[in-house]
Amino acid sequence: MEFLSKAMRAIASSMKYPVIILLLLLVAVTVFMIGWIIMEFFTERRHLKEALPPMVDRLNEAEGTDGVLYSIRTSKLLKRQKDALAELMLHPDITPLMRESLAVRLIHQEHSFYDKRLKVSDIIAKIAPMLGLLGTLIPLGPGIIALGQGDTITLSSSLLTAFDTTILGLIAAAVAIVISTVRSRWYDNYMSVLETLMECILEVEKKNAEA
Repeated sequence: MEFLSKAMRAIASSMKYPVIILLLLLVAVTVFMIGWIIMEFFTERRHLKEALPPMVDRLNEAEGTDGVLYSIRTSKLLKRQKDALAELMLHPDITPLMRESLAVRLIHQEHSFYDKRLKVSDIIAKIAPMLGLLGTLIPLGPGIIALGQGDTITLSSSLLTAFDTTILGLIAAAVAIVISTVRSRWYDNYMSVLETLMECILEVEKKNAEA
């Protein structure tokens, strides 16, 4: 039994520095993501000033494929939205059913793109508290032993490490949750606009084919 206790203690102690290093890496990634979302706001989000009803009206009033493409390119949508909508129009010879399948595929690609962005902050929000808890519990073993031996210096060092890792884990998780929440709201809006405009384009194409 003593052998098992020593083995567990050795394994737990060996994880101290890897856990601390991982926590520091997560904090660094979180700081990078703060800069990323600020840059995303100023380079993408603030340029999205296209009101949906007027855009739908322009697409309905557009004459032919060239008119629809011109309306898309001159709009104030995101570049990715413009590219996806234009891709739907750049195949004039395909059948209506094939065009609908292409629209579904393009929407799926956009969903995947934004899901990958959200996944980073979602993973940090889940892992950071776990690493913080590990970083809290691992130093407590030597701290308890030091307490029994009256070694207050080792005890203080162990408790300081435990508190610091807890704080780092919670800060990284809290920031990641905020970033995920903000981005999720942005991307849901992006996808809603894109799906609405694609449906409008499909209707316009169907109307032009029947004319």
